[in-house]
Amino acid sequence: MTDITNLFDLYSEAFRDINISTGVSDTNRELLDLLKREKDSSLSSYAMHLSRSRGRVRAENDSDIRNPYERDVGRIIFSQSFRRLKHKTQVFFNPTNDHICSRLEHVLYVYYIASTIGKALNLNTDLIQAIALGHDIGHAPFGHSGERFLNKCLKSREPDRFFEHEAHGIRVVDVLESRGDGAGLNLTFEVRDGILSHCGEIYDEKVIRPYRDKPDNEVSYLIPKSQRNAPATLEGCVVRFADKIAYVGRDVEDALRTGLIEDISDFAPEAAAVLGQNNSQVINTLVEDIINCSLSKDEIRMSDMAAEALQKFLTTNVKQIYQAPKVMVYEKTVEIMINGLFDAFYNATGNLESAFHSKKSSIRGFAKFALSHPEPDCPDAVKVTDYIAGMTDQFATECFNELYKN
Repeated sequence: MTDITNLFDLYSEAFRDINISTGVSDTNRELLDLLKREKDSSLSSYAMHLSRSRGRVRAENDSDIRNPYERDVGRIIFSQSFRRLKHKTQVFFNPTNDHICSRLEHVLYVYYIASTIGKALNLNTDLIQAIALGHDIGHAPFGHSGERFLNKCLKSREPDRFFEHEAHGIRVVDVLESRGDGAGLNLTFEVRDGILSHCGEIYDEKVIRPYRDKPDNEVSYLIPKSQRNAPATLEGCVVRFADKIAYVGRDVEDALRTGLIEDISDFAPEAAAVLGQNNSQVINTLVEDIINCSLSKDEIRMSDMAAEALQKFLTTNVKQIYQAPKVMVYEKTVEIMINGLFDAFYNATGNLESAFHSKKSSIRGFAKFALSHPEPDCPDAVKVTDYIAGMTDQFATECFNELYKN
């Protein structure tokens, strides 16, 4: 029997160009517009109303049964980049172990947590879901380790460029993915902003206030993390907090499963006493705390006690999990693989026509990508970065083995 994943790969072009149309009559369209206005009127005054959306870079007719944020959800989940997340590492590299969290699972956890908070605060959950599903679409293989080493490789050739998964997420949806009518998915401003501004690695953050007057040109993959402001919507702020909540307890669970730590109570006893003894309790405590502290406010915040406990959990994760000796060995392996792939593909850019006929399938694959790149004039190192960033852990490993072990 054909695996459903293979069907997606086999018919990826058809899925990519899919455009659900209801064929609604003028009368029904008026009814749908009325329902959308009714939905807007039921939202919190701090929520992102459909009538206030800044829209898309390229104007479209958004008057079918789905509102613009619902359409963005469809564009994201049907993209190739989204499907690859199921084979990308969250923290622990073991793509054959179904009990170790993948990047796609993490995305679904953020989707659920952020939606729960958004419903309680009467925010626009369609926008929250679109941001949550797209927030990690720019991640490289091998998690944050792959991100760091890919950034080093890029900057060694192009010092003015950088690789950060949040910014690359915007590059993916604006440039690298396609719907058949030009480069990019042409998502709404609010979804693109939420993807770029979702950073969950700011450990001491206990309150986020939306930057509602954010200029359009600040939603760009050329702006580094150090120069980015808060999300432009309260919904984006929710996803940013949900990102932290989703990974803090789950990373501890994976560390327990892999034997890196033995007991959560011994791991961070002070934090565990406040947040809970397992991932479920940690999530429940933090979600309830955020809802209680953010009701009827134009901000998303945690209580001082919860924020301090979460920060303690996160910093302990860094010391005892992310910087553990076993993980450091893994980091060295990732560094060798990313450097090896980057060098091989960068060397191939010197003669792409020759590379297209290489005996190595990995070189042929890169040459095909580079020759059809949507930005033909961008630096070669950027094309190499785009290609490697799109790889799954398994595909990157297979390419490395073909290039250096066969």
